[in-house]
Amino acid sequence: MTTSPLRLMAVHAHPDDESSKGAATLARYVAEGVDVLVCTCTGGERGDVLNPAMDRPGVKEDIAEIRRKEMAEAAAILGVGHRWLGFADSGLPGEGEPLPEGCFALQDPAVAAEPLVAAVREFRPHVIVTYDESGGYPHPDHIMTNRVAAEAFEAAGDPDRYPGTGEPWQPLKLYYIVSFTREWFTAIQEGMLARGLSHPLADEVTDDWFEGMPELTTTTRVACDAYFGTRDRAIKAHATQVDPDGPWFATPRDLEREVWPTEDYQLARSLVETELPETDLFAGIR
Repeated sequence: MTTSPLRLMAVHAHPDDESSKGAATLARYVAEGVDVLVCTCTGGERGDVLNPAMDRPGVKEDIAEIRRKEMAEAAAILGVGHRWLGFADSGLPGEGEPLPEGCFALQDPAVAAEPLVAAVREFRPHVIVTYDESGGYPHPDHIMTNRVAAEAFEAAGDPDRYPGTGEPWQPLKLYYIVSFTREWFTAIQEGMLARGLSHPLADEVTDDWFEGMPELTTTTRVACDAYFGTRDRAIKAHATQVDPDGPWFATPRDLEREVWPTEDYQLARSLVETELPETDLFAGIR
């Protein structure tokens, strides 16, 4: 048990991931006085412009700098600290296409983990959250993010590993983000149908959508419905990546608060005793 200020680190692949995956959780913990640091592995420089309103001349050419500014705005909205880990975005190549030379996904995971180990040893988080081994979806940068986060969790406390990156620090818990599950979407869709509405993705999100998706076990549900508005403002700050009139904002927020008021996680590693299911990422640490 600790009485020192609690610290939470979220490790993500690209700018905007921190706002679309677990952002309300981060905002809740910030409001409760927890120190939160987001580490972003790549600059998102190979991302496309996904918001029609932002698809203007010059935007794609300046996407790296624009996304840095978007990230700074989102971090300010969430109230979190932020660190770039400095790797090149791998993009999302088509089937059979090679990854770009020197990109994040082609790094040796042990080498790529070094800047994250340094960040862990400096920030000294009690808890780390990231994606599961599948990346949450099969983007090569998300898969690599899991690898470096797991490596950093295991290595940061070992004084014999990664010399020159600071004093050892051992995080106590590692969580995987559980998002956009079949159960979640079904609950949202049924809630909308009860109001005479239908989600615009209903025809697209069929059983085939979830084929190959990770089957994670939710161990921890963090109530954070009071911060869904903060989450929405943060993701909209990534204006090149999100269409504010798109289907991801179609769910009435009062309905979402009613049918699914939590963000969900799987406890992947714990060095403290805790009782499942949990309602707090710091269960067993506080």
